[in-house]
Amino acid sequence: MNKSLHRITTIAKKEVVEFARDWRTIVAIIIIPILMFPVLFIVFPILLESEAAELDSKEVNVEVQYNSYPDFIVTQFNNTTTQLTLISTNFTGSLSDPRDDLDRVRDMEIDAVLRLNYSSDIWYYSIIHLSTSESSSEAKARIINALISFENNLTAQRIAAGGLEVNSTLDPLRWDGETSNADVATEGEQAGLILSLFIPLVLAIWTFSSAIQPSIDMTAGERERGTLEALLGLPCSRNELLVGKWLGVATITGVGVLLQIVGLLFAIGYLASSDFIGVPDLSGFAILLIILSIMLFAIMVVALELALAMRSHSVKEAGSILGPAIILIIFPALFTQVINLDGIESFWFGIPVINILLALRELLLDRVIIEHVVIWMITSIVYATLAAYYAARQFKREDIVTTLS
Repeated sequence: MNKSLHRITTIAKKEVVEFARDWRTIVAIIIIPILMFPVLFIVFPILLESEAAELDSKEVNVEVQYNSYPDFIVTQFNNTTTQLTLISTNFTGSLSDPRDDLDRVRDMEIDAVLRLNYSSDIWYYSIIHLSTSESSSEAKARIINALISFENNLTAQRIAAGGLEVNSTLDPLRWDGETSNADVATEGEQAGLILSLFIPLVLAIWTFSSAIQPSIDMTAGERERGTLEALLGLPCSRNELLVGKWLGVATITGVGVLLQIVGLLFAIGYLASSDFIGVPDLSGFAILLIILSIMLFAIMVVALELALAMRSHSVKEAGSILGPAIILIIFPALFTQVINLDGIESFWFGIPVINILLALRELLLDRVIIEHVVIWMITSIVYATLAAYYAARQFKREDIVTTLS
């Protein structure tokens, strides 16, 4: 037993060392996982905020065409970087017909045109704009904000002129107290809900994708380089070779996933300090089950990828098979994000891939439902065993070194 374990660990060390020698591997399994979540949760919101600030300060040109002077428009745009051109005109036909303004807006001579027609105590309006232009869209947004403010003021004036109290007439139904006080969910539970909507998806995709390259390199890659024969000539069984290679791939994948979680925790800590999102409240048992579910998923995924890669005659063929195979993870992962966990049927926790993703969602909400835990744990062990058995069958094939065609 000790000799077998020694042979397995020796094979695993050899595979990890060979794979990690390439600097691109270090980037793939260390740099990218650490930076992915911080970039997604920290840098991306900063860029969005910067873009929003840039739009707010952007100077746009708006032409106002009217039949009755709209002094409210001038007032609404006084404190903005909007250049107004006022033109008095008499309208015929539909206000939404671009007519002569079509080419002017498309050629960006002006960013938007606001048409106002006052008739029978009602203001009719239309906005001619180019939706594919950022400047034109920003101009439209500013016009709409101005019109909403004007409408509110005009409504209040007419209500007051009718002898009614403005606030009670416009706002007859009101929330009493703070909205947050009425929500009995804790901040940690709310944070867990938010995280449960994307963490299972990201972890599943990353676990699968990060195992692809080492799985190919340690199987089809060995066949192309001619080093697989030397390994098969060692005093070790095919099962020991499989377990050793599986341990090597699992180590590389595990490091990537672990570093990804580190980056995630760092991003969550940053967001928690900015009051954007809190830290989920998880019991120790829930955390233990999360780790177990990821391990069972990794066992199944790595074994399946090793088997498919071993069946391939070349690195190119293995890549063409395992690359598109990620769809088998993406589709279930997206599907599980919309499943309602309240009153969910137990059979969902027996479906491959979906069972682990649903388990992660529940556990991130700190919901430990024993029936569900038992189902996804047993089925995951069964699927992992079947994947390992399939991989063992591939490693015992006699043609894995006899042909490359």
